[in-house]
Amino acid sequence: MYYQEKKTIASILSGVLVLVAYIMYGYSKYSEVGESLLGDLKFWATAMLVAIGGGIILIIFIQIIFHIILAIANEVSKEVSKKIAGENGKNTFEEFEIAETEDEMDKLIALKAMRNAFVVVGLGFVIALVTLYLEMAPAIMLNIMFMSFSLGSIFEGFSQLYYYRRGVSNG
Repeated sequence: MYYQEKKTIASILSGVLVLVAYIMYGYSKYSEVGESLLGDLKFWATAMLVAIGGGIILIIFIQIIFHIILAIANEVSKEVSKKIAGENGKNTFEEFEIAETEDEMDKLIALKAMRNAFVVVGLGFVIALVTLYLEMAPAIMLNIMFMSFSLGSIFEGFSQLYYYRRGVSNG
């Protein structure tokens, strides 16, 4: 598995964790307070801002842990390879590559995945506008928008994984 795929999986997991935590928090508060919570836009804005901030911190933390584990795996592989090479006389070590640079394929995959994410966000925006047209509470519209952005980000990660596995063409 390529480094970019592992990094994408880590980002997907953090996005899912943040979204699940937000949904659980919002649902628990809604079940406590009831319908009156739908009129409290300050509560929903605060919950969304906390979820965004927590998500950024979680993504940074997961990426740091990911890099530490990858560096440890490289060192263990080097030691095992040296031991095997000493016994067999062959060098069988393959270092996991941490490629911080992007080639043209990575850029094309990122663009195609971003396009897919924009489709999800656009559909969420339209659905949110329909809820306002149907005179539902503005909090419902806010939650649909937040979830469409979160799901768009997660869908972008899954799209990247798909394109890394399947490949992309320039056409």
